[in-house]
Amino acid sequence: MEDVITLDYGSGGGKTSKLISDLILPLINKDHEKTGALCDGAVLDILKGTGDGNQRLVFSTDSFVVDPRFFPGGDIGKLSVCGTVNDLAMMGAEPAYLSLSFIIEEGFSAEELKTIAMSIGRTAKEAGVRIVTGDTKVVDRGRGDGIYINTSGIGFVDSDLFPEGYSLKPENICAGDSVIVSGTVGDHGTAVMLARNPEFGMGGGEGSDMLLSDCAPLNREALALARGLGKDLRVMRDPTRGGLATALNEFVEDRQDVGIEILEKEIPISDTVRSICDILGLDPLYCACEGRLIAVVSGECEDRALSILKREPHGSGAAVIGHVTEKTPGRLVIRTVLGTGRIAVKLSGAQLPRIC
Repeated sequence: MEDVITLDYGSGGGKTSKLISDLILPLINKDHEKTGALCDGAVLDILKGTGDGNQRLVFSTDSFVVDPRFFPGGDIGKLSVCGTVNDLAMMGAEPAYLSLSFIIEEGFSAEELKTIAMSIGRTAKEAGVRIVTGDTKVVDRGRGDGIYINTSGIGFVDSDLFPEGYSLKPENICAGDSVIVSGTVGDHGTAVMLARNPEFGMGGGEGSDMLLSDCAPLNREALALARGLGKDLRVMRDPTRGGLATALNEFVEDRQDVGIEILEKEIPISDTVRSICDILGLDPLYCACEGRLIAVVSGECEDRALSILKREPHGSGAAVIGHVTEKTPGRLVIRTVLGTGRIAVKLSGAQLPRIC
């Protein structure tokens, strides 16, 4: 590691992983090697008894620093609810409660804060979660970059779906499993970048053709998969920082027996995102999503998984993009339209800063 922390360490890619595994975890959790892969949330050995059986508690937290605060398709308020709701949902949990904390810079517009708070309320209602506690701090002018938001969340996993001892994690992946994405990738990162840089002159279109962030709560889609597939659902992830390629790498990076191969022609990317990324030299596979999920499912269940997702509001564009294979253990390989294969690694630096 370097002697100082740079923006690259917040990219969600390789440097973020190194920061956490090499510097932070060994100092705060002496048993970190026993915890396994770090997932979107922690499934805790706390049972909530109900009339319908036992539920295990899932806990997650996230902080949001997007620039600009308002972008086509969303804002920092909507993002702060979706981010934590989705992290809980990726663990197979039904999100229930959120905390909400603001760090506000002196001089911040009260009208902007009102708009952000209204967006938070609308999105929480859409996701079916309650905001039950929170905190507000105001810092000196010039020391807060406007506003930062932290949300933490609690959800519950139904033990009838995933019995005690089983949770959604990369270790469940087996050769022959199918890799599914719920819709087009790269929309959020590209939309935020264009909003941040209007001088590019590429607004992504106007009206119905305007490029929008995919920012959305995914608990309906994730819970539908969990209920429809049970243990045939191996793992889920929302590919935020680092995008699709980084998330898939995280599934297999420590595996000695299997890797993942995806087909370039099957990856859903909108023509607008593809064109903008081509012009600016970006790779849409590393652009963040905030309303898409990746699911690895038993190969025998891929058609059922697609059918489930396509019935949900944010899953209509779902597609099978590849499979888990024994041919390239520990690697993500992209099979190009020409039939050649290229190894895709985790994002090493910050392709797009401040996107979530």
